[in-house]
Amino acid sequence: MTHDGKKLTGLVAATFTPLTPKGEVNLSVIGQYIDFLVEKQGVRKIFVNGTTGESLSLSVDERKQLAEAWCQKGKGKLEDVIVHVGCSSLKDSQELARHAVEAGADGIAVISPTFFKPPNAGMMPSFLYSHTYLLSSFLFICGVDRFIYPLPLASLRLFLQEVAAAAPALPFYYYHIPSMTGVHLLALDVVEGIEKVIPSFRGLKFSGSDLLDFGQCVSCSPGHWTHLYGMDEQLLAALAMGADGAVGSTYNYMGSTMNKVLCAFDKGDLEQARKLQFQMQEIILFAIKQGFNLAMNKQLMSEMSGISLGPPRLPLIPCDVTKAQVVVQKMYSVLGEQQ
Repeated sequence: MTHDGKKLTGLVAATFTPLTPKGEVNLSVIGQYIDFLVEKQGVRKIFVNGTTGESLSLSVDERKQLAEAWCQKGKGKLEDVIVHVGCSSLKDSQELARHAVEAGADGIAVISPTFFKPPNAGMMPSFLYSHTYLLSSFLFICGVDRFIYPLPLASLRLFLQEVAAAAPALPFYYYHIPSMTGVHLLALDVVEGIEKVIPSFRGLKFSGSDLLDFGQCVSCSPGHWTHLYGMDEQLLAALAMGADGAVGSTYNYMGSTMNKVLCAFDKGDLEQARKLQFQMQEIILFAIKQGFNLAMNKQLMSEMSGISLGPPRLPLIPCDVTKAQVVVQKMYSVLGEQQ
């Protein structure tokens, strides 16, 4: 694994954090976990300590242990290990960014702070702060050639800049996930021109359903940036908009199927790509009716891989195992034994 300037593409599994039955981090199964991803799913790139990994429920020390274990045990097996280092504390984020360098990560990603948010980012009228690029264009037409970023954008970009500066040699990705952060700013407004202040910036993980915003990110960004889509059930639509790949939790156990979606799309076989995407959507819709959430998602990985990943950490509560098993049976009925 090296951050040698190559562009990050393809499927990236957002890893679950293995815990013991008592809720302690369980590093002992990570090697087995990696083998399952590589040998059974054909997935050789991972996104560690993200939402799926319950990062904000972990201590800084636990996140360091996990980053080290994934990087060390992935040597010679994984192509890329991206470590999410975002925290509500700038100092903690910087500490994790510096540690990612030491651990041998191939890149780092950061979400917006979620408790003390960029000023008013979750409260201002959506037209004003969700369509600032439209406002900018309007002002340009009117002869105003300089648009000052609203305060929420300026503060978020400054936060990202400070974290990136702690690990300037590592590729840096903005992790856009407004449903979890409550920061409802367009990703385009956050990343447009950001390389001027973050030279290591290499793209974003876009975990939102706004394909207008995602498409404009692709359209207006330099060619060497990576655009990874984070809504597994809508991957094909994002590929049509120019996604370079995807980061997702279901790629832990449905990676082989979704790799076929990428392959079919690359070959121009949209009929096959749609068929596979629709199958995946059928499974997700069924799972939602069974109470699909992170806890069930984690249990599904345990059931599919045979690796005990343990419960989620409070305040999340464990999934009803029988419901997860029902979803597994649905998966097999739709996809056959290909998983």
